[in-house]
Amino acid sequence: MLLAIDVGNTNMVFALHNGTKVVVEWRCRTERQRTADEYYVWLRQLMELNGIPPKVRRVIISSVVPQVVFNLRVLSDRYFSTRPLVVGKPEVNIGPLPRVDPTAVVGADRIVNTVGAFDRYGGDLIVVDFGTATTLDVVGEDGAYEGGVIAPGVNLSLKALHEAAAALPFIDVTKPDGVIGTNTVACMQSGIYWGYIGLIEGICARIRAERMRQMTVVGTGGLSTLFAQGTDVLQEIDTDLTIHGLVVIDRLNRE
Repeated sequence: MLLAIDVGNTNMVFALHNGTKVVVEWRCRTERQRTADEYYVWLRQLMELNGIPPKVRRVIISSVVPQVVFNLRVLSDRYFSTRPLVVGKPEVNIGPLPRVDPTAVVGADRIVNTVGAFDRYGGDLIVVDFGTATTLDVVGEDGAYEGGVIAPGVNLSLKALHEAAAALPFIDVTKPDGVIGTNTVACMQSGIYWGYIGLIEGICARIRAERMRQMTVVGTGGLSTLFAQGTDVLQEIDTDLTIHGLVVIDRLNRE
């Protein structure tokens, strides 16, 4: 059994893969202070509730929060008796290396999405990830990461708007009935929803123009299904892309 751990800025996803498919996924808040023992007690209880024996043989970790990785390593060593693969370490095979500036550090999540997307859809892709940040990443014909775009995430923008303007409430993200709002909440919902639709459509068009060819656009992240309702630019929606990328990287390193 493979335990794939995806650490984001806001949430962490733990997924168990049995060699054929993902058996179960669990999600928790990203907390830098959580210990290896706390992780294991939480995981063991969830495994028991789902009738899953704790037979983890391999662990792979992708993290954009470096402070969390140490305790996840301890979790793997102490409770599963295996040395984890940590995406981003030089010894971990990710396929073709990123084609970026020599001093650039590419986030582990973007590398994993690139590997997962190439495995499922081939090359020449734009991967749009609706996370804490909204990222658009270019996957080359051979599967290499070739750069991208980082914009503020949807919920981050909503939080900043609420905190900077005392009269504006904190709202949920939803697709509005129309573009023109007739009250404060509707106006904010329209601005966020259609504003991000415009951002995605505009940047994808510019990337395609810069590359001078059509490229398949893959959406991922929790909000991808919502934003796909408002645009045709998101041609594929793959909400478990990151976990799939971790599974592929694990396979590459075993082979």
